[in-house]
Amino acid sequence: MNLIFASALLFWLAAWALNQWLVKQTFSNIMTQRLVDVFVPLSFGITLLVLWEGAAKGYDIPKILLPPPTMIWERITNSLPILWADFKQTFLFAVLIGYAIGCGSGFIAAMLIDRSPFLKRGLLPLGNFVAALPIIGVAPIMVMWFGFDWHSKAAVVIIMTFFPMLVNTVQGLAVSGHMERDLMRTYAGSWGQTMLKLRLPSAMPFIFNALKINSTLAMIGAIVAEFFGTPTVGMGFRISTEVGRLNVDMVWAEIAMAALAGSTFYGIIALIEKRVTFWHPSQRV
Repeated sequence: MNLIFASALLFWLAAWALNQWLVKQTFSNIMTQRLVDVFVPLSFGITLLVLWEGAAKGYDIPKILLPPPTMIWERITNSLPILWADFKQTFLFAVLIGYAIGCGSGFIAAMLIDRSPFLKRGLLPLGNFVAALPIIGVAPIMVMWFGFDWHSKAAVVIIMTFFPMLVNTVQGLAVSGHMERDLMRTYAGSWGQTMLKLRLPSAMPFIFNALKINSTLAMIGAIVAEFFGTPTVGMGFRISTEVGRLNVDMVWAEIAMAALAGSTFYGIIALIEKRVTFWHPSQRV
């Protein structure tokens, strides 16, 4: 075994043993416990990068196939203006705007379906049909309809995020039991009062589940949509262009930025979920 890779492997095994020991410990101090909760996944990720670095350099893997993390980091630090422009075009415009409209319209449609059995029978199958549309077929059409700027990518994101929000919200609104609804009727609660004080709080875990799913779908949809036509900026545009130029380190830099943005977005929604649904059994430690 190559010495460099063997050293990286030993480091990874030592960190694995340390993490195994830490997760079995229970600390009385809350701050210490939180630090351990952060340290375990962070150290695990770092050790994977060390193992990657050792394998890439120890076995002289061609950089066009698998560049080492240090090479990717160097590209990131040297290309911050380009990466920021791509991030702004893809995430701040296409992803966030498309995500907000897609999730918002899915939620509104679910509320309308809850009030109308006709819509429940007519709109849900239509939503299922839209969700089954392949993104590689929808994206070129959206580009033709809305142009090459971020608007067409936001349209793809809207299509991808609408149905998960619709289905999860409909299921969440139906989760409250008959006894609770009968109690609201006994107190002469109106439809709006029942919705705000009983059914929407009960549906919150389902709604946040859709929000978390859509946070990853939105990023994927926007990046893939940029493969089919975009201005000379954007994560998807940069990936497709740099692959053709064999600048694989830049491709990995864009992938790293997209992964970081998507993970941060998911984490923010998960934190909000903990604050809103603190009463739910899934949030109890």
